[in-house]
Amino acid sequence: MRLTKSISFHINFHTVWGQKVYVSGSIPELGSWDAVSAREMNYIGDGNWQVQLDIPSDTGQIEYRYFVSANGRLLFEEWDRNHSIVLDKPFEVYTLYDYWQARPSSRAFYSSAFTKSLFAHSCNTDERAVNCGRKLVIKITAPRIEKNRALAITGNQECLGNWNPGKALILSCESFPEWHIGLDIDEIHSPLEYKLLEIDTNTHAPACWEPGDNRVWHSTIPPGEKEIICVSGLYLGDDVSLWRTTGTVIPVFSLRSENSFGVGDLGDLHLFVDWMEQTNQRIIQLLPVNDTTATHTWMDSYPYNAVSVYALHPMYVSLSWMGNLADPEKAAFFKEKQQELNRKKFVDYEAVVKHKMDYCRLFFEQEGKQLLETPGYKQFFAENSHWLIPYAAYSYFRDTCHTVDFSKWEGNSVYDKSRINKLCDEKNGAWPELSFTFFMQFVLHTQFKTVSGYARKKGIVLKGDLPIGVNRNSVEVWTEPHYFNRNGQAGAPPDDFSTTGQNWMFPTYNWDVMEKDGFDWWKKRFAKLSDYFDCFRIDHILGFFRIWEIPVDFVQGLCGHFSPALPLSKEEIEQYGLTFNEARFTTAHINKQYLPGLFGDLADEAENSCLAQSSSNHFVLKPFCDTQKKIEELFGGRTDERSLRVRNGLLSIANEALFLRDPSDKGRFHPRISASQSYIYHELDTSAQYAFEHLYRDFFYRRHNDFWKMQAFKRLTPLINSTQMLACGEDLGMIPESVPEVMDKLQILSLEIERMPKTPNREFTDLPHLPYLSVCTTSTHDMSPLRNWWKEDREKIQRYYNDVLHLPGNAPEECTPDIAQHILENHLHSPSMLAIFPIQDWFATDDSVKQEDYGAERINIPANPIHYWRYRMHITIEKLMKANSLNEKVVSMIVNSGRK
Repeated sequence: MRLTKSISFHINFHTVWGQKVYVSGSIPELGSWDAVSAREMNYIGDGNWQVQLDIPSDTGQIEYRYFVSANGRLLFEEWDRNHSIVLDKPFEVYTLYDYWQARPSSRAFYSSAFTKSLFAHSCNTDERAVNCGRKLVIKITAPRIEKNRALAITGNQECLGNWNPGKALILSCESFPEWHIGLDIDEIHSPLEYKLLEIDTNTHAPACWEPGDNRVWHSTIPPGEKEIICVSGLYLGDDVSLWRTTGTVIPVFSLRSENSFGVGDLGDLHLFVDWMEQTNQRIIQLLPVNDTTATHTWMDSYPYNAVSVYALHPMYVSLSWMGNLADPEKAAFFKEKQQELNRKKFVDYEAVVKHKMDYCRLFFEQEGKQLLETPGYKQFFAENSHWLIPYAAYSYFRDTCHTVDFSKWEGNSVYDKSRINKLCDEKNGAWPELSFTFFMQFVLHTQFKTVSGYARKKGIVLKGDLPIGVNRNSVEVWTEPHYFNRNGQAGAPPDDFSTTGQNWMFPTYNWDVMEKDGFDWWKKRFAKLSDYFDCFRIDHILGFFRIWEIPVDFVQGLCGHFSPALPLSKEEIEQYGLTFNEARFTTAHINKQYLPGLFGDLADEAENSCLAQSSSNHFVLKPFCDTQKKIEELFGGRTDERSLRVRNGLLSIANEALFLRDPSDKGRFHPRISASQSYIYHELDTSAQYAFEHLYRDFFYRRHNDFWKMQAFKRLTPLINSTQMLACGEDLGMIPESVPEVMDKLQILSLEIERMPKTPNREFTDLPHLPYLSVCTTSTHDMSPLRNWWKEDREKIQRYYNDVLHLPGNAPEECTPDIAQHILENHLHSPSMLAIFPIQDWFATDDSVKQEDYGAERINIPANPIHYWRYRMHITIEKLMKANSLNEKVVSMIVNSGRK
């Protein structure tokens, strides 16, 4: 009996002189994925490369891939799906003929959104047992075969039915999207000519044939006994029809069911899957679900301000799923609270979190010890301890020190892993709190996995949300400070959402540090997200090109700058014809003539108390209020009209600079965004204004195009390649020219909104010409839903009514159900792969369901940095599932649009 198996690799790849092909794989003989130890192949002519090796006979499976290098430099490699071969015991010789696996043009269909949900196929249902001494295995990658179909093969062989589709053999899909079949070589005469076709699994009739010529295979070397010949890397040629589907976006906290405890939870999400199935929808898009608990107040309702990128928010736990309290008196109390909170129109964040956590603590006292002994919990802890232990310690210090500002945690302001591990000892006094945190995260994880599995079974995709930033006092900033720049604040420049920009107050990233370990921090985030989601939205994807970085002493976003960037030297500025007066252009000051416009009748009071004269006509802010942070602190929580007028005027003066000094290179400068709307700009003469405008356009719209494209490819390419989730990007705002190219190359779906066109000089997006790889929607959580929007700008709505909807006459005062339906239908008929609408806009299409108070449907107002996120559905999911008028309308709209 042989102690080794012989395996030979063959691939065709045309190289030039000096280039060599290598095969790398999961076994030591192929380098164990170490490129330096990969096996060099031999060139045998006509683009063909081969290598043979002996491996231990007990080797069970090999994964491998090919790459090309020259002089130690990687030139080409296959995309991120490996070849694989299972080694059967009876066979001793394996001959592998592989085709180079290039990145497919339809990468989306290889994502887990399709392979594990939308098009998921049952395993092993069509596996054929082939008992023979010599076998041919053919592997075909075919991701676009839907659940009710199977891939089959027929050809010029008796064993393949002699071209009779009724006798075609169905391939196995246990490794979907790869299909394979094993054939007895002794039953095949050369050449083997065959064709692939799709079979309807319900009728067993041919559904469609692969286009193009017949496939042909023939072996020039007769196979020996106990040999397998495997042909892999083949792709099914399919039509180019655009497969499209539909979904709904709703935050988990906005769900409402009869079992809710005043806020949507994971049990509600499970029930919502049933409504999605009932209405022919396939995507549920959520807002972030990570823990945001920083203050234990409603300020924590902001879902994009996570204190942990891994931990789930405890308020999403389903109490009804968790279990009942044994004490009947306590159970009755919480039942009464549940009904009270569930009757509320909005989420009462503080009351909900308090009472849900009180319930969970009681249940933990009742059942926690036993649960922490279960194999399931121990496995969860082992797989997640790298973040779970720091998060539990963070939560403990946050609550005992009454702050998330870890610089104030005496003795623990700097993360010490060994110290934290000792804290987690069961004999430590902190153990009851730490173990409760472990318990909560395990329960949340288990519940979410239940929902995720249920959704996949129903063919419904859960789409998550990856926030661009984290709380500046988060667990990750505490434990991994080298990744973050706490001297800057992430935000966004002025846009349709806010004229003064947005300050999210997140720390910015030290991308150079992250790059050194291959962006491991981001890859771990992606991996955790994939525990629950098969599709995800990259929040503010523009941040991977460049982020809007605001100095820490600013509150508003106007005086931010893009980072990384190529700031201008004094000499470069003057090349545009603008004489650079550094003191005048970089120091915030105000001309006396503008003070009445800023302060009204309080101008003299503001001048005397807060301003210092710097020239005959100009003033600067006095030292006690010379930054926006100082101004904010000065006025504290005062909300009277006089205080607000002075405060706002001073904040405006703090923005009065034409150029901003670069924080890293003090001799270089960034033109201030929206500077043409500043007072200092209007003091320039005409020629200086012209020179500045020329400089401004070149700086923001031309200078950085290639630079930012390089940054994005460097960061996003390894991250997108590290996940199987379907990637979508939120690419709204001030979009660099290179964004569409990068997203198209990486096949990241863009976000398209009719009222936010990306084409210059258009008021509304041209829906019929949207890119296929996109998500189209009527609005986002940062925008007003349809019925609110209809009330905002009467003239704009009139133009939309006549020119876009092509309806005559005056637009009605209200967005009627017919109009809302018309708008949604226009989106559904667009080419976008995904059409995902806010639940509020679905409601708008039906009078019997829509909420009377349309103003209550707004989720967020970006211009307000302390907005209370508390929107809830006004009806329960149980009632929604019985709303036949709406549900039938949704199904009809989707079917008529050709979406699936």
